[in-house]
Amino acid sequence: MLPGVAEALSQLKAASFLLVVVTNQPDVARGTLSRSMVDAIHDHLGRQLPLDDFRTCFHDTSDGCDCRKPGCGLLRQAALDYGIDLGRSFMVGDRWRDTAAGQAAGCRTIFIDYGYDEQQPESWDLRATSLLDAVHYILNH
Repeated sequence: MLPGVAEALSQLKAASFLLVVVTNQPDVARGTLSRSMVDAIHDHLGRQLPLDDFRTCFHDTSDGCDCRKPGCGLLRQAALDYGIDLGRSFMVGDRWRDTAAGQAAGCRTIFIDYGYDEQQPESWDLRATSLLDAVHYILNH
């Protein structure tokens, strides 16, 4: 786990934020990772961190589903299930697909730039260098 993640999530939880993880796991569709292993990882994280839910797309890019980020199907379904106002929500992620999904759903977006050598997001509301930086912004906006 990255430094500061538990502290950052605890700060959001103390401020009454609902914390939903939205994740692509295409290795399940590709056959290189089992769904039960993904579930075990989520169970472990759920015991370590104050997370409310995990929403997972197990499809590969070629499947053309709306749940795989940059699609916003998982965000919209979570909004329906929990009564979330996406316009007052934040999508925080470290990949272009995260910010694109958040924008498509109408969320404010925060890109955590870890310096990956890959496609970068086209736009975001905030660029941060850590989840703690992102949380400071969220708690003040």
